[in-house]
Amino acid sequence: MAKEQQKAFHHRASLKQKNKPFKRRFASKNSLRDKSKGRTQRASVKGKVLRKHSRADRRNAMRTEQRKKREQIVLSTRIFNGRYRAPKIVAVIPLCPDLDPSSIVRDLYQCVDEKYPESALKTARVLDIARFKQTIQFVEVGRNLLDILDAAKVADYMIMGLSAEVEVDAFGEHCLSAIQNQGHAGVFPVVRGLESVPTKRRNDVKKSLQSFMHHFFPDVDRVHTTESPTESLAILRMLTSQVPKGIKWRDSRPYLMAENLQFEPSAEDPLLGRLALTGYLRGANISANRLIHIPNFGDFQIERILNVPVAMEDAKGNAIEEDDEPTVLDQPDPAHQDSLVDSNEPNQLNNEQTWPEDEEMDGWREQMAKMEEDERMLAGDGERTLRVPKGTSTYQAAWIADNNAGEGSDSSDYSDEDDSDMMDDSDSDDASEENAEEYENMRVDKDGKPTNNGGVNSMEDDDEEEHDDENDNMLTAAEEAAQLKAYLKERERLNRDDLQFPDEIDTPMDMTARERFARFRGLQSFRTSPWDPYENLPLDYARIFQFESFKRTQQRVVRMVDNAPTKAGMHIRIILKAVPAQVAASYNPNRPFVVFGLHQHEHQMSVVNFTVVRNAEYIEPVRSKDPLVIHFGFRRYNVRPIFSQYLNGGATTNNVHKFERFLKPGEVSVGTIFAPIQFGTVPVSLYLPSSASDGDSSSRLPTLVGTGSSLSVDPSRILAKRVILTGAPFKIHTRGAVIRYMFFNPEDINWFKPVQLFTKYGRTGHITESLGTHGYMKCMFDGPIKQMDTVCMNLYKRVFPKWNTSLWSEHSQNEEQQAQWVGPVVERPVAMDL
Repeated sequence: MAKEQQKAFHHRASLKQKNKPFKRRFASKNSLRDKSKGRTQRASVKGKVLRKHSRADRRNAMRTEQRKKREQIVLSTRIFNGRYRAPKIVAVIPLCPDLDPSSIVRDLYQCVDEKYPESALKTARVLDIARFKQTIQFVEVGRNLLDILDAAKVADYMIMGLSAEVEVDAFGEHCLSAIQNQGHAGVFPVVRGLESVPTKRRNDVKKSLQSFMHHFFPDVDRVHTTESPTESLAILRMLTSQVPKGIKWRDSRPYLMAENLQFEPSAEDPLLGRLALTGYLRGANISANRLIHIPNFGDFQIERILNVPVAMEDAKGNAIEEDDEPTVLDQPDPAHQDSLVDSNEPNQLNNEQTWPEDEEMDGWREQMAKMEEDERMLAGDGERTLRVPKGTSTYQAAWIADNNAGEGSDSSDYSDEDDSDMMDDSDSDDASEENAEEYENMRVDKDGKPTNNGGVNSMEDDDEEEHDDENDNMLTAAEEAAQLKAYLKERERLNRDDLQFPDEIDTPMDMTARERFARFRGLQSFRTSPWDPYENLPLDYARIFQFESFKRTQQRVVRMVDNAPTKAGMHIRIILKAVPAQVAASYNPNRPFVVFGLHQHEHQMSVVNFTVVRNAEYIEPVRSKDPLVIHFGFRRYNVRPIFSQYLNGGATTNNVHKFERFLKPGEVSVGTIFAPIQFGTVPVSLYLPSSASDGDSSSRLPTLVGTGSSLSVDPSRILAKRVILTGAPFKIHTRGAVIRYMFFNPEDINWFKPVQLFTKYGRTGHITESLGTHGYMKCMFDGPIKQMDTVCMNLYKRVFPKWNTSLWSEHSQNEEQQAQWVGPVVERPVAMDL
């Protein structure tokens, strides 16, 4: 009986009870939402048996991942391995004025028992390390910021030279900031002169320098030295064994650092000719149909690309010589080669055509009648009257040929058109008064020469009068300094007012508001109100290029690089055509000469937007349309950007962004310029074009205004300039109030009646009617307003950048401007081996 109780009988139930689902009278919001989206219930997988991976399966998956990673490493380092390997570029940058970069390279040569090539160029000292099966090309850069930036753009590694005796000066810190902003490869800080420091203080010096470098490059974990061959060999081992850290914006396009340069002038024009550049191609592949950008000189077409073989013994030595005859790798296809045309020719016939009105026809008839009368007077012996600006001398009047010179100059348009470009709205009325000139009549003879009381003028008297006028217009040094001080003080005042009362202006009393703000409009919502991006575009927008889908074009253009015939890592010679002779004349073999390949369409002009953050160390006001020098990736331009707000959440519904008069500190802004198209994200740095030099070395440094990166190429991005008209409450009764000081006549009130009002305390309202004739108006709000509140009205006008972008060239600067990019150097005696 006990055994029977221990054996329990169990059987599988053939039938299972299935309860009905709960019946809701009303469906839930979630179920209705899912049903409207077409979502279906997923079948349960509870009863299914999941297959468990065995140990062998997991091991195979791990080996597959390892193989993929190894293949990626081999692809990234294949150009540095093999028989005809390309050398790794190592830029040696001195950060201290007493440091010579050749001393660091000399120690690295001696640690592998190689002789330092004194006769070789500073940019072409190639060291072959047989034990590591690697080749290193050292680029010794002087204390020139342009050379340092160019070398950092193409370097696989950078050796930052530090001194144990002299601290890093302002120029060295500026170089570190510039390299940090544009992107960099691996960094190896090397300190020199530790043997002159007491033994007990050497560790403290190294820790201090390590902390200093860690501030700019957080990946730096130690500071190296080259005092002993062991430490120098450790540096070479790290340079040869590590995989170079890539720069995304650089590696997506081909680039080349020229080993030598050959120029052949053309027979038709000796100022133009063919330029041959020899070197190792790096980055991406290149096609002969694309263009080549040479810094300081612009873009050029490729005539052909040659393969230049390198002898085995010379490929690893200090001299690179040809072993065989070069062979042609690629030649451009005339049907697919990129053109040097960077802008379209606008067709004036495509503009809106309107029939002239009667008033315009009457003015044209009067002008034609005056022209006929002038012709009759010139044909005879009579005199005529010339209208010239008041104070014009007789010599100056002789050059004025138009009888309506004074009448034809329209200064009224400046107060509103140029107000959005170069001036603040509060200054527009003053500018219009300054531009208005008084005119007077002057008698001239039939030859157009001014007469003096019916007599003939003496040329000597005219010269004396002109000389006196020039002397009167000349300012002394004290007067120029006073005017400059007043100008800077006015800029500071405008910047301060813009920070305290952004966009607020006073309604002018000498002209109607509907005329002053004729081009402005009111918006119900700045974010969602519709605004046609192709409405009233300036003529410059007919010259640019625009893509139907910029992202799709960028993907297609980048994929074209993979199919280019000339592969990265090859030793090639690029022959350019129609290159100015100035390129060869300015070539310095001891300075890095770097060229970059362009993608398709990157030579064409468009509206380029970039983000910018103001430099905290620069405290002077930066205004929209101020002249600046932009370092845009591998390009440099003279620009006058206009700034606007940056939205973290992306573009608004109507793609409207608020224009900023000043570059505000601590905020991310967007700069807009006309510039060549740039695919991908590239770093951006803004510098002042020049700065005064008063003998102090720190004042000669280039002034960094701001840094950022490229944002988009979007001509449809609307920049809306806002002005705020303010008024004060006069009488308040519940929700209604009488407002004054916003307008000064009832016509303006009726004109701006549809625009919505708001107060600084958060109330919204609208204008109901005008009261009296002095600009009082009755308004209704959504609630009672306070007596100390301010009533505001927003008006908007679209602004556009100006076509003033030009290529910045180092050779076009004067000696004082070129000296700003060069840091001070302290000469030290070189220790000789006895």
